[in-house]
Amino acid sequence: MTSTDVTVIVIDPAELKAADAKKLAVREGDDSWKLAELRELVTTLNSDVARLVEEYEGVEHELDDLLHTSEGAGDDQADVGSSALEREQEMSIVNNTRDMLEQSVDALRRVGKGVYGTCASCGEGIGKARLQAFPRATHCVACKQREERR
Repeated sequence: MTSTDVTVIVIDPAELKAADAKKLAVREGDDSWKLAELRELVTTLNSDVARLVEEYEGVEHELDDLLHTSEGAGDDQADVGSSALEREQEMSIVNNTRDMLEQSVDALRRVGKGVYGTCASCGEGIGKARLQAFPRATHCVACKQREERR
């Protein structure tokens, strides 16, 4: 566990078997996952997790420094407003990075459970092309569009 409170998992791509790839959902009309495709996807997700953990810890440290150095910012309203804006921006970056990290870890968990590629809304296959472009996707295009219209 890191300071992110996200339990980070890593899957060794070399330990994946052809059967692991075959059991993953695919969209109607797509070919089944090939072992090489799954290994490449897992390698990408592992890299994303490592990068995001490092990034998260860095921005978290920057936010902590900003919070501690701005405590005595002075009485000037412009300085106080500028510091507040800077804190809000850093907090937004920290939250966004944490969300992406959680999504990447969740994708690895779904691979490990054999449910990767299944839409969280309709239960159909998400589509290999979508997952290869955006490995953290949890919804097929139709369900994602429906969700965004709400």
